[in-house]
Amino acid sequence: MLFILLVTLSCKEGITDINIPTPKQTGYVKESLQLSKEVYYDKVLGALVGSAIGDAMGASTEMWHRNDIRLKYGYITGLTPAVRERSPEGTWDHNLTAGATTDDTRWKYVMTKYLSQYRGEWNPEDFAGFISAYYTSLTQGLSTGESVLDPDILDAQIEKIDWMKEWARVAMAYGEDPVAYQRALSRFYGGEMSCAGQLYTPMFGLVSPTPKASYKLAYDHSIFDIGYAKDISALVSAMTHMALRTQNMDSIIDIAIFVDPVGFQDSRLVGRIAYSVADASVKNVLTVKNVIVNDALAISDSSGGADSISTSNTLYPSGAMDFKIPKGFPGTQRDWIYQESLYRLLENDKKAIAFHAGEIWQILITALQFGEGDFEKTMQFIVNYGRDNDTVAAVAGMILGAKNGFTGLPKDLRTEVLRINKENMGIDLETLAREMAERAGARYTFARFSINL
Repeated sequence: MLFILLVTLSCKEGITDINIPTPKQTGYVKESLQLSKEVYYDKVLGALVGSAIGDAMGASTEMWHRNDIRLKYGYITGLTPAVRERSPEGTWDHNLTAGATTDDTRWKYVMTKYLSQYRGEWNPEDFAGFISAYYTSLTQGLSTGESVLDPDILDAQIEKIDWMKEWARVAMAYGEDPVAYQRALSRFYGGEMSCAGQLYTPMFGLVSPTPKASYKLAYDHSIFDIGYAKDISALVSAMTHMALRTQNMDSIIDIAIFVDPVGFQDSRLVGRIAYSVADASVKNVLTVKNVIVNDALAISDSSGGADSISTSNTLYPSGAMDFKIPKGFPGTQRDWIYQESLYRLLENDKKAIAFHAGEIWQILITALQFGEGDFEKTMQFIVNYGRDNDTVAAVAGMILGAKNGFTGLPKDLRTEVLRINKENMGIDLETLAREMAERAGARYTFARFSINL
């Protein structure tokens, strides 16, 4: 009995000594970014111009349904005139020439000024103060000078104020009164989970040392977002940064898997919504490409039809669906079946409001996976789908522009968008890129994180 007792005690003591180590999280990328000054400038300019191209390509059809786009333009492959009424979030003037941009590009201008003014000492409190000060300067302009009596000048100033007042309401309350901030945030653009942060957070990816740092900086500055929209706003920043490092689209998209410093993946019952949406979007593209397209083509070949295909797959339970190629589409029948099938999957999940952060994110990931790094293919997919196409294309354009650099963008598109934004919109993208590289980037990215000059 004594022997058995000793053996039992020794076993218990041995068990208490077992301590299986817990895995340690490591950064998706550890080392700081290292680029020459020339390459860095080319990538920053590429990001700004790529974003502006996407904005301009979608400006004329923003919020349209894809069927209406086909009726008016066929299949859009380039820039179209921005024939639309002016609006605070739009072009600020009626019926502008092809290449004109909207608030998506204006936000890049605003962010360049913020990043260069604070030169690496960036925090949400200063950002809120920056937005509030800009709004105040707009309102003060109404009470100074005789020129404000000119109705045309007054209309232009009011347009700017209308654009910024939703943002200013939240920014002014931020950090001063938690209750007032929550109240203002909850009514921001009607209380919708909008894509607010995605308009400006990709810029943080251009001035951060790692994807994780990009995420954190963007997350802290996403003061206009609620719920998982904050996660998405931070992810597009980290993706933009990753695009500075690699040509591999899988590595850029996989940011949604491996970069989660806030811990969204640990949430009970729901998990990480941004990752679930991204994962499903990638799988949809692969499924349609490898399974549904082949099934549809087989049915087409057996029936002898090319424009209208009758298929019984789960995508189209009603049977016959029209796959007529729109005028101007540069691909084959197979290519169009592939693309239109993805459009219909996206439409099944569309939100009540087109600028919902989750919808923007779903279209973005689908387009990046579909385009496989090809700038024009990705932009055309987004723009011809419709919905909030200028914003999705602006985010995708910044990511791909950072990847390819300015010299890697289509020459005709980059040249025209540079010219129109400088001459018609008053935004010199080359000057902004130099300001980013010499002021914001030079102090934050180069000096502090030792990027090679």
